[in-house]
Amino acid sequence: MLTVNKAKHHTINVDGVDLFYREAGQRDAPGLLLLHGQPCSSSYFRHVLGPLAEIAHVIAPDLPGFGFTEAPDEYEYTFDAMARTIDALTRKIGMKQFFLYVHDFGSPVAYSLALKYPERVLGLIIQNGNAHEEGIGSAWDLVRSYWADPTPGNRAKLPEWLNAEGVKHTYVGDIPDRLIPLFAPDGWHLDWERMSQPGRVEIQFRIFEDYSSHVERFSEYAAYHRDHQPPALLLWGRHDPYYEIDEAFAYARELDRIDMHIYDATHLLLETHHHECAALMRDFIINVQSDEPVG
Repeated sequence: MLTVNKAKHHTINVDGVDLFYREAGQRDAPGLLLLHGQPCSSSYFRHVLGPLAEIAHVIAPDLPGFGFTEAPDEYEYTFDAMARTIDALTRKIGMKQFFLYVHDFGSPVAYSLALKYPERVLGLIIQNGNAHEEGIGSAWDLVRSYWADPTPGNRAKLPEWLNAEGVKHTYVGDIPDRLIPLFAPDGWHLDWERMSQPGRVEIQFRIFEDYSSHVERFSEYAAYHRDHQPPALLLWGRHDPYYEIDEAFAYARELDRIDMHIYDATHLLLETHHHECAALMRDFIINVQSDEPVG
């Protein structure tokens, strides 16, 4: 592998945040912004950085509150605040335009950037990311009740997930037994090691609370899709315990140019299908850049 394709690891101070990020590829290549979900970090993209660096300038940050990024005590920990931090990172490194990876809690950050700067978005790579009511099923009923009335009593009704078992569940909980052996335990152990640092669990809850603001903006995302029609690639693990599979098809209702691939896989698709996904992402970026039809 060429040196340019090897990931480099940086920490940069952006507006008071010591932001850790992984970088690969040449800076004059098309930008690709990989935004992870909860409880992960940029480590989620470790297998795809090299292959994607052959055709893109790849940036994978640890969002504030996650991984190795450290934010000051007064940091807001909302998705809009995270988007401002990531925007500042892209400007500091000279990334003017980018493809956005839309996944889990990275989705609100991605769409905050897309709504504010639609001219900077080259395309969407959607992987088990929620932007429609169809994706939120009955499993979210208690969460919705808490958002509507965030009392200590309603918080106590929420299932415990901000703990070691909850982190492991994101990887291997409520999925077919045949898929469990595909997951190495390194991921959830690393995630919990970072989340269990002092103050991090409460930060994670603050971020979770702000997800309600993301849900409230679903109609704005639909308008963005219809009005701007960004080219899109959808990669979906069908055994997702958090988002209903109907979410995948809701994107197709709004986006005219979308290539969809649904796998016998889970919420953290890149843990098991990184080879397939990296190949599709490479082709997608190349095709969009050459203005060829997707697919």
